[in-house]
Formats: sequence, structure tokens, C-alpha cells
Amino acid sequence: MGLLTIGAFAKASRLSPKALRLYDELGLLTPARVDPVTGYRHYAPEQVDQARLVAWLRRLGMPLALIRHVRTLEADAAAREVRAFWARVEADTAARRDLAAFLVDHLSRKDPAMSSTDPSLGIRYAARSDTGRVRGSNQDTAHAGSRLLAVADGYGSRGALASMVAVDALKPLEAEDLPTDDLLNLLHDAVERAEHAVHGVAGAAPEDAGTTLTAMLWTGSRLALVHIGDSRIHLLRDGELFQITHDHTVVQTMVDEGRLDPEEAAAHPQRSVLARALGRGADATPDLRLHDARRGDRYLLCSDGLSTVVSAEEVRRVLSEVDEPERAVRELIALANGAGGPDNVSCVVADVVDLPRPEPRR
Repeated sequence: MGLLTIGAFAKASRLSPKALRLYDELGLLTPARVDPVTGYRHYAPEQVDQARLVAWLRRLGMPLALIRHVRTLEADAAAREVRAFWARVEADTAARRDLAAFLVDHLSRKDPAMSSTDPSLGIRYAARSDTGRVRGSNQDTAHAGSRLLAVADGYGSRGALASMVAVDALKPLEAEDLPTDDLLNLLHDAVERAEHAVHGVAGAAPEDAGTTLTAMLWTGSRLALVHIGDSRIHLLRDGELFQITHDHTVVQTMVDEGRLDPEEAAAHPQRSVLARALGRGADATPDLRLHDARRGDRYLLCSDGLSTVVSAEEVRRVLSEVDEPERAVRELIALANGAGGPDNVSCVVADVVDLPRPEPRR
């Protein structure tokens, strides 16, 4: 069979002539021959399968630049790229689903200014940070107050200062009377202030300096959550332990894309390389959402100095068995140090409890 005209090839490949001309201009699907006089494009019959693959990938929503790369791969490698792309789409969809649920809840209220806070609930809390057994200094910052819970894990020559200024940028929110319906916007603005403060610290450093930032802002029955990096938030509810943040690391991204198994990720040499952080040249896009709290919930915020050396089951045991937050944070840090203490370790434990009722007037 000879070469196909662009019309015949469009019919065979299920791509329009307009799309074929665009893909030729982009170097995505080059014709077998272009008439030097008329400029008419002609395609080889064996290019039909390539064109159909391009059509399928476009229907999948894959960007043209990635399609160009996938077309150069053998079948198995191309399949892995498609799997990885779809894993990213599903992760993005899940994040947008959470945001959509929040917006539906927010917009469905009869009174948009109505607060969902429960004045009978409060938190009892404790925070502690430790240098560990290996590091010469502590670059973590841990903070717990009646409204704000935060952990930041600094890195670089000025990591300690970076983590401190990041948390300090959130502290003004503790003193404000915050409307529930505007919490995420206010928290986003505070993160931008934190990013600016960290850049000010890192700008004078001889090497990159930055920090993770993971925090919760208490409103009475809701917690506004902000998360950037690989510090974590866990929730102990009804005896079960849940991780409610998602690590922003290169290795976790590889797990999400199906390139690594979770077991392989735990021992990967790059498991601490951040995909997002507050710092010079870093992606500082935060995860932001509202979390409904219940009486009896226990929250743990921790740096990776705990999570990389202490198992989730050991964390669950301590949080379940140790009643006082202060003693719980001490025991968790002791476990990390008992496992070698290779990194700074910070923990914040907060319990959702009934507030004491005021004494009646006599």
C-alpha cells in the first residue's frame, strides 16, 4: 500500500486533518512525506497505529509534551508512563473532591456567617522538640497553643531559623476572632507570609535553606489544616490511627505513580528529598482543608524524625495508652532516640476535650 493522503489518514486514525497539521507542527506526528510544491502531507500506513495511540492519549487528557515522550518508548515503558500519569490524575481529582465537598458544605449553609464552633469543646496539648542522638543542632520548631498546633522541620545552613519564622508567621492567627467560613483564605495568606519570611532567611544563606510546615488551627469543632513537606498529622479516633496528611516527597510521588512499592519507598536512599517545601526555588503549594473534630479525638503532629524510625503501630500504642499529652510526647521522642535518634524529632499531641463549665453564680 502506498502513502495515504491527509484525508485518508485522518479517517483511518480517527484524527481530524486540523489535529494532524497541529501534531506535525509540534513534531508529535510527522508525515512520511510533504510535497515540496503543494505542501500536501502524506502518511505511511504503519503510522496509523501511532496516530491512534496519540488520539487515545489525548482523550485521556495527557499533555502533548508527555505524549511526545510516550511515543518514543517501548510498549512496557509506555504502559508504565500511562499508569503513572493516571495515578497523578486520580491524586489531583481526590484533592479537588475534598475542596468540592468543603465548598458544597460552605455554600449550603443558610447563614454563611454562621460558625460551626462548639464552645463546649477545647483542646489540651503539649509540644516538645529534641535534637536526637546524631545531629549537632536542632532545626525543628514545635508549637502548641490553645488555637494553633504546628511543626516545622528546617533544612540547610539556616534551617533552624527558617522553621522558626515559618511557625511565627502563623501565630498571629491565635489572637484573632476568625470566621469559620474564611478560615482557609486566612490560613493561605498566613502561609504566604511564612514563605516570604523563609525566603528572607534563606536569601543570605551560603546554601539553600528552607523548611516544612504542618499546622492545625482550632476553631471549636473544626481544625483548619495546612501542610507542606513531609512532617505529618495523625489522628487517633476510636482506637484507630489515621495519617491525615500526604507526604510531599519525591519518593512518595513515585509511590503514587506506581513506580515504587511502599516497602521499597521505606528504604529508598532519596526518601527524605522534598517535592514541596518553603524555601528558595521550592514548590510551596500547600495542602489546605477543614477537618471536623470530635470529642475524644487525639491528634499528633510530628517531624519525620519520628515517622522514619518509629512504626505506626508503636505510635498508635503510645497515643492509645498514655493519657497526658505531655507524657505522650516525651515517650514518642524517647522511642525515636531509642531507635538511634538519627534526626531531630518534634511532636505535638492535642486532645479534643470538654471545657470545664463555669461555676454558677451564687
